[in-house]
Amino acid sequence: MEGEQALYRPEAWFRAARGPRYEQLYRHLSAAIAAGELPPDSRLPPERELALIADVSRVTVRKAVSQLVEDGVLEQRRGAGTFVKPPRSRIEQSLSALLSFTDYMRQRGKTSSSRILRRGLFLPTPDETIALGLSAGERVARVERLRFADDIALALEWSSLPTDVLPDPEVVETSLYDVLRAAGTAPTRAVQRIAAVNLTAADAKLLLLPEGAAVLRIDRTAYLPSGRPIEFTRGLYRSDIYDFVAELRLGAS
Repeated sequence: MEGEQALYRPEAWFRAARGPRYEQLYRHLSAAIAAGELPPDSRLPPERELALIADVSRVTVRKAVSQLVEDGVLEQRRGAGTFVKPPRSRIEQSLSALLSFTDYMRQRGKTSSSRILRRGLFLPTPDETIALGLSAGERVARVERLRFADDIALALEWSSLPTDVLPDPEVVETSLYDVLRAAGTAPTRAVQRIAAVNLTAADAKLLLLPEGAAVLRIDRTAYLPSGRPIEFTRGLYRSDIYDFVAELRLGAS
């Protein structure tokens, strides 16, 4: 019991000038759940008791817990209390096939959707200039999206293309590749680079994860059959849900 209470005491989660108490408590509990310190089906102390242990008001506890319920990691059972929900089923995606997010979710029988964060014509970043082979002064068509599967936020994607390939980024809604296929400019191969990174506060808020949570970053450069690079996409994918799988074959000796 003493060890369980230590998880909720203010010295375990509160830091001066690090934001409102309810946000700090929310981030702390979210991280504890992700790390397994609060395993599935474990019960949180009642609201009044948790407020006493954490040395905060019941309103603060209620706001933190409500956010975790909204995130889908806690559930409130009538007459029983608040419990940690079992983890969501993981999604595996092969790295050996060039599929868009929408195409892959279709194969999995899931409904994909997107929230457009920003789209338009912009001056390219150095990464975009190099990946797409742009000349000085050229602009880039960029579409920034929050990607969902069955209403669960899974990924953030920033897709950039030369303006002659995508003259009007406003036409992109859910599937970029549907737009490219209709125009006859869909890529046929791609090179992907994968790294583990930690979320910034802004990106964490969009993905409903705690600041600093580990995610997978994938940079993809896609090419036409001619070899011309026509798409550079940088994506952040939730590592608690998403698995990327690569099949390896023994090379000739």
